[in-house]
Amino acid sequence: MTHLPFIATAYALGILLPVGYAMAAFQRVAAARRKLAAIDPRVESPRTGPRGQRT
Repeated sequence: MTHLPFIATAYALGILLPVGYAMAAFQRVAAARRKLAAIDPRVESPRTGPRGQRT
């Protein structure tokens, strides 16, 4: 019996887990920025220009 399936699984987990954690972190940061833009007029949001002025 070969060890190839175990080695391939280890490499897949070593790549997929960090990628999954990175994607989750980017999503959390994006959600936090949207929440901050909704409550802080100093932060530029996608729907408004600088300082909360409508464009």
